[in-house]
Amino acid sequence: MPKSDKGKPDNTGKEQTGKFKPGQSGNPSGRPVGSRNATTLAMEALLDGQAKTLTQKAIDMALAGDMQAIKLCIDRMLPPRRDVPVCFELPELKSSADIAAATSSVLKAVAAGELTLTEAAELSRIIQSFARAAETAELEERITRLEQEQQNDPKG
Repeated sequence: MPKSDKGKPDNTGKEQTGKFKPGQSGNPSGRPVGSRNATTLAMEALLDGQAKTLTQKAIDMALAGDMQAIKLCIDRMLPPRRDVPVCFELPELKSSADIAAATSSVLKAVAAGELTLTEAAELSRIIQSFARAAETAELEERITRLEQEQQNDPKG
């Protein structure tokens, strides 16, 4: 640790434990917006102009049967699918009274092997979301009705 001429540590903004004081950073401005990693910049400089050649080499290796090259090419051409359409007929949801029937149909489909557990979980989230929205709408309707009754009540 740097020391001043009197033998005491310099005031560097750090505690003597080597850590900065709470609320004080070693770089208060942070990383500049838009700055890029030095390693990434170096790799881009090395590969500049070689992308077409490297891509063709990977394709040639894949065509020659190199399994890693095949995987690399397929992963770049066809990224993994995140969402797959599910062919399942969910009963129509119009009110909170329909929620039990919809949930029951999802459970039956899982039991019959028509839906995976993951698909059923996603459908259940959709049903729950509808349930919350329906509950909110029904509460709003009830409150509005009560407010109107209170306004129309001659005693109030």
